[in-house]
Amino acid sequence: MIYRSNNFNFFMRCSRALFIHAITSLYFVFLVSSCDNIIYTPKPRTYPRVNFPQKSYQAYTNGDCPFTFNFPKYAHIERDSLFFEEKAPSDCWFNIIVPDLNAVIYCSYYHIDKKNNFEKLNNDAFSLAGKHTTKADFIDQLPIKKPNKVSGYVFNIEGPAASPFQFYLTDSTHHFLRGALYFKSEAKPDSLKPLIEFMKTDIIEMINTFAWKK
Repeated sequence: MIYRSNNFNFFMRCSRALFIHAITSLYFVFLVSSCDNIIYTPKPRTYPRVNFPQKSYQAYTNGDCPFTFNFPKYAHIERDSLFFEEKAPSDCWFNIIVPDLNAVIYCSYYHIDKKNNFEKLNNDAFSLAGKHTTKADFIDQLPIKKPNKVSGYVFNIEGPAASPFQFYLTDSTHHFLRGALYFKSEAKPDSLKPLIEFMKTDIIEMINTFAWKK
């Protein structure tokens, strides 16, 4: 039988305590030294997820206006009776509002006459689109030519512009309609890009189905 003295037991307890202390100290030193090598990578910026409505369209056939077109079923149309706090030049000024996306397409119609001749209206459309060049990266000017006497231009504006997509449609002799897309939020191209692309599809549908009444 082996007997252990009290001194031996004391020695073993002290050795065990010293061993635990040494391991703990080494772990702490390793942890501190490794902190110097930590590389922090910034998290990519994220934006709230948008639940886009399903694409579906309906016809706009206001009896007082000389044109028809398709617009989204998830939008509603409001007549715009004021222009800079004055009466709008025509009863066919209207806004296509998509509340789920905080988007509005402002549409203004002019009957071409001596006061509002085609050259003036055409120049105004280009001038209004050009005002965004100070902030925009660039502007694409895309001509429209349809067989049903509908022609015009699309202005695709890239960058932090207040209105990223504009257009006008005309028959060059009697009718002129201008439209501009706006969002009721700060113009941040990265966060708005999916919404802009979604709304561009709706505007293209509007243009493709646009026709003058006979």
